[in-house]
Amino acid sequence: MTTRMTLVVLFYLVFAIIYSHMKNPNTPKVGLLDVLKAFYKGVKPQKWAFWFISFAFLIASILELIIPLFYKKFFDLLTNASDKIVLIPQLVNLILIVLVLRGIIWAFRQSGFILMNKFVSRTMARLRQISFDYMVKHSYSFFINNFTGSLIQRVGRFSRSFERLYDMLVFNVIPLTIHSVGVIIVVYLQEPIISYIILVWIGSIFIFSFFFQRWKLQYDLLATKADSTTSGALSDLITNQNTIMTFNGFNKESFSFKEVTLDQSNKQIYAWNLGVLKDAVQAGLMVAVEFLIFYYAIKFWEINLITVGTFVLIQVYILSLSQRLWDFGRIVRNIYESFADSKEMVEILMTPYEIKDVPGAEELKVEKGNIDFENVYFNFNETRAVLENLNLSIKGGKKVALIGPSGAGKSTIVKLLLRMYDLTSGNILIDKQDIAHKTQESLRSNISLVPQDPILFHRTLLENIRYGRLNATNEEVFEAARLAHCDEFIDSLPLKYETFVGERGIKLSGGERQRVAIARAILKNAPILILDEATSSLDSHSESLIQDALDKLMRDKTSIVIAHRLSTIRKMDRIIVIDQGKITEDGNHEELLSNETSLYKKLWDLQAGGFLGE
Repeated sequence: MTTRMTLVVLFYLVFAIIYSHMKNPNTPKVGLLDVLKAFYKGVKPQKWAFWFISFAFLIASILELIIPLFYKKFFDLLTNASDKIVLIPQLVNLILIVLVLRGIIWAFRQSGFILMNKFVSRTMARLRQISFDYMVKHSYSFFINNFTGSLIQRVGRFSRSFERLYDMLVFNVIPLTIHSVGVIIVVYLQEPIISYIILVWIGSIFIFSFFFQRWKLQYDLLATKADSTTSGALSDLITNQNTIMTFNGFNKESFSFKEVTLDQSNKQIYAWNLGVLKDAVQAGLMVAVEFLIFYYAIKFWEINLITVGTFVLIQVYILSLSQRLWDFGRIVRNIYESFADSKEMVEILMTPYEIKDVPGAEELKVEKGNIDFENVYFNFNETRAVLENLNLSIKGGKKVALIGPSGAGKSTIVKLLLRMYDLTSGNILIDKQDIAHKTQESLRSNISLVPQDPILFHRTLLENIRYGRLNATNEEVFEAARLAHCDEFIDSLPLKYETFVGERGIKLSGGERQRVAIARAILKNAPILILDEATSSLDSHSESLIQDALDKLMRDKTSIVIAHRLSTIRKMDRIIVIDQGKITEDGNHEELLSNETSLYKKLWDLQAGGFLGE
């Protein structure tokens, strides 16, 4: 079999292995090609840099392969020297040629390094941006089903795995490919039998490493998943640090976290031990092949078929190839590890949005602010129905309160209006426009929300309030803060509006966070307003101050107020009682109180200014 036919058979085998891996029904939902496509989105804006860097290192690798040929000629001249005076100029010319080649290699590599630094850094930044831009648009349910820490780690791993893969391409894959093919061709021209040994050696290491790493991938994925679990658990524990200390849960949580970290450690140790086993087999193959090559080289030298220069050439090539073939195992391992690191993020990038705009969705235009829920059904799953045949009409500019026990469906109604969930069936209309056919951005730009537990950015108070309307002036922000009585506590802070509020706004009290949320809603000034227990964290004095601001905020707006404290909703135009996903009562405060059998009246009498019981 000729060398050409052997190479064809080897590469055909390699292609068949890769193709079978791609078509294997047992492979994960996200394949290697999916990861590469995701990487390409980050590379595309600078693809010219990708190709130039690859070309620069390709040329450098080719020239490195050529240099040993001049060393071969150099040593052949030394061993056959008869006239040193004639020989010295030839030797000097050879080392000058090597010097020029080394200079060209240096120039290509240094230019590649300089461009590579910017290219890789910018690409990693784009991959992080792509991840954020896509992930943040996922639905509300996506985020309540995933740990924040795990999502953050997935973004970081995704960008870092690109860096690792591209480093391997320019520093390992290109040089290994050039050296493998080049060495076989050059050695074949010197002595075919030695080239066959090298060819079998390369093929054996390639096939073994590929199959072994493919089998080992399942354990790498387990280790990666365990790492994400550890990060998620740690994030959850740190978030609940105050609860742990308050309820003396340190020992319990420490033991639980120890179990999680030990599980990760065990899976990581097993994966690493498999790597050690692979390296041991690969090292054994290298030792055996090196012996065979030099054994046959000695035999050929004995019968004058090869020269001392050829000996040097083979020695240089074998040493170089041994190092690069050793790296091949690491290349395969790193490709699969990078795949494992990228897989979780790419799964998110490939997951369709649960809530998305319909094709050709137009912007919502709100004039009156009429809201209609028509035959609305909503289930979280097949066994948990939340709303059943809900029909509710709210006229524009009216103030409506929703009350009822926890789990009755009040907050779900609000989330459906904001399209945090999609309906199981039915329609929600704003000014006769089906919100399912309008863009989510235009829908939410027309609604202001003051949640029960506002979460703030770790930014200044000025930035957090301005989030209601990003183009607002400082004076408008200050006025909104004054109306929400934020200025009462802001003026006492050393940095005032430039004070950073801490992660999730932890440096502020619950009441202060709610005032900031109210100021944000005042600044946004949307035609539809939702207040979800907007004064639940306020003391009586603060509530009395803010109630006036809320009255002004609700003026001429369609307002939906969720409240447990009934005293806060007496002035509502309508009070709607929700129980088990259905409307059981509807009327104003006086009308509901006049009905002796009214649940609202019973709750009002029982509450006496307190909170609604479960």
